[in-house]
Amino acid sequence: MIYIQAAVSGILVGGLYALMAIGMSLTWGTLKVINLAHFALILLSGYLTYELATGLGMDPLLTVIVTAPIMFVLAGALQWLFQARRVSEFNSLLISFGLLIATVQVITNQWSADFRRMGPEVNPYAVQSVALGPLVFPAPTLFAFVVALVVVLIGHLVLERTYPGRALRAFAQDRAIASAFGIDHGRLGIVLAGFAGATAALAGMLFAVDRTLTPTAAFEWIGIVFAVVIIGGVGNIVGALVAGSLLMMVAGLVSLWSPAATPLVVFSAIVAALLFRPQGLFARRAG
Repeated sequence: MIYIQAAVSGILVGGLYALMAIGMSLTWGTLKVINLAHFALILLSGYLTYELATGLGMDPLLTVIVTAPIMFVLAGALQWLFQARRVSEFNSLLISFGLLIATVQVITNQWSADFRRMGPEVNPYAVQSVALGPLVFPAPTLFAFVVALVVVLIGHLVLERTYPGRALRAFAQDRAIASAFGIDHGRLGIVLAGFAGATAALAGMLFAVDRTLTPTAAFEWIGIVFAVVIIGGVGNIVGALVAGSLLMMVAGLVSLWSPAATPLVVFSAIVAALLFRPQGLFARRAG
């Protein structure tokens, strides 16, 4: 039974990392931007959640009402800058990494490098769980998985069933032809980047509800999130959810044998995906 519990817990945690990966996967696959500043937005959202909950007494889950619009604007503004300056895919990686470093330093100056965690008096969700027979589902990771599922469903429907979604997929497939047919890729790109920023706000809030905040946490996410994006397929948000769940399920099972071997499993999965399935678990679809 311990193996089943570890597998289920891993799948739920995978929902959180999938939520972190969705925005990066979309902007990378559709806009050709490798935006490491996405991790800065997640981290900043986590600290704002902490501040709003402990300082103003807001319900941690409701803080996303404040953080999501802020991250939408910040992510959209960054994408506008990338477009205005015609930043290449590789240069976007370098610039956004610099922004990540700067944000981590600002957060360290503001909140210090000490660990920050919301107490049960302001965050009752951290000690809540749902039991199903012998299996226990912690409330924070259960929330994260459900939110990731909803975001993936909405994003998939928008990309597949709406004109903006089809326009984005056309732009990702062939920019010149899409522009020739009058697709305003500039506005669509800013809106898509804003949506990615809003998902970063959700991920940051859920991370703060479940775990301890530290400025260096952003660097710890990079390896796992990149694994989720690559294994799931760049630009494929359904693949991100599946990859996140599978990857963390395997990591959870491996941790029963040797916790130190978990990073080895994650990065071995990246290598295997690049060698044998570079397009991801699913055949890549534009956007």
